[in-house]
Amino acid sequence: MRILDIGLTDPIAAALSLAGLPGLCVLESAMRDPALGRFSSVAADPFGVFTVVGGTAFWNGAALEGDPLEALGARLALYPQGTVPGPGPFQGGAAGYLGYELGRALESLPEPAVPEPSIPDMRLGFYDVVVSFDHVTGRTAIVSTGWPEQDPEARAARAEARAADFAARLARPGAPPEGPGTATLAWMSNFTRADYETAVARVVEWIRAGDIFQANLAQRFAARLPEDFDPLAFYLRLRHVNPATFAAYLDCDGFAVASSSPERFVRLADGEVEARPIKGTAKRSPDAHEDAAHAAELMASAKDRAENVMIVDLLRNDLSRVCRAESVEVPALCGLESYASVHHLVSVVTGRLEPGLGAVDLIRASFPGGSITGAPKIRAMEIITELERHARGVYCGAIGWLGFDGAMDLNIAIRTVTFRGGEAVFHAGGGVTLLSDPAAEYEETLVKAARIFAAFRPDRNAPA
Repeated sequence: MRILDIGLTDPIAAALSLAGLPGLCVLESAMRDPALGRFSSVAADPFGVFTVVGGTAFWNGAALEGDPLEALGARLALYPQGTVPGPGPFQGGAAGYLGYELGRALESLPEPAVPEPSIPDMRLGFYDVVVSFDHVTGRTAIVSTGWPEQDPEARAARAEARAADFAARLARPGAPPEGPGTATLAWMSNFTRADYETAVARVVEWIRAGDIFQANLAQRFAARLPEDFDPLAFYLRLRHVNPATFAAYLDCDGFAVASSSPERFVRLADGEVEARPIKGTAKRSPDAHEDAAHAAELMASAKDRAENVMIVDLLRNDLSRVCRAESVEVPALCGLESYASVHHLVSVVTGRLEPGLGAVDLIRASFPGGSITGAPKIRAMEIITELERHARGVYCGAIGWLGFDGAMDLNIAIRTVTFRGGEAVFHAGGGVTLLSDPAAEYEETLVKAARIFAAFRPDRNAPA
């Protein structure tokens, strides 16, 4: 492995310098925080692409036999390496997204009435070079692993050459995106207000009947784009309009994903597991007193707290499938976190992985996240498919990385826009419980969607 320190400190400058390479991947802490928002990573030019389509895994377009997650684990195992202290947690590995519909490769679930065309259920680039940014120390390093070379000398030579190539590219300022990232769009939802409120009421009926305790219900927004629209330019705007600790931009060879999520799905480091489910949302206000009142109301909400606690219990059960039972704990329950447009209730669930198990086992036990499905999870997912009808695609799956060293960090793909076929698609939803008011639930989806709409609008200046 070659680690080369460089003077560049801006992930976006790095992204623009590398944008000419295939498979640009930006995993950025756009909302800087010493704990959750400390690191950013930029990668490009993967040596391979792992996808899953219809339950079949593919490596560089060639079908692989067997279970998709087993195939992923086997592919990662070809490139073993240790963790080097200092340059950041992502030191080479697979990065991209796991789409919500990947859950059907793990469980027996119904197909959505309207599939998401041309979007794999999983797409991960295998990156041998990563540019890592530590926003606390100010250190930026190129981490070059030398994979996929297996011969030690050839691997060392490749690591050196690739590090030098990336350093040369990063030394040249990249040009800004050529096309616009804003446009006046005619958005269409798959729900009318009345239809969404009726769907919420149906979920409440299922809860009263004892089928479930809660379910997440989302509406899907879609709009046609101008021919010259540039998804990367949109991401540059989104990260300012809606800064979050888990921002991402993925160039997926024919389509793109831009995301600004506040929610960690699951992190694995040295056998230690952490999940940070979000349940409970209140809008923010520019008036400080009103904003504080919204936060206090959220903290006091019996409905939101019950929603959060139920998902914490679900996550405890999920993690207990692969963690030492006595190690699963809840160090934080229903804490308040504030973002650009909303306040959230956030809990923390931790555990220690059983010996012999790894990142892929953790995904199998917990994907998709409980906070964006419901409890019990499988029945909630069946109801989601029936009511929403459209496939979710990337939304409510996960975005992040699985390292060659066995570490992993994935977020929940909310506040996420997919660009493909001249169209932009995103979703906004919320958890429905016995105490849910249909009108309030509909309004909550609009609060969550507001910053995405604002990022698209050309008449709104993005805050610095």
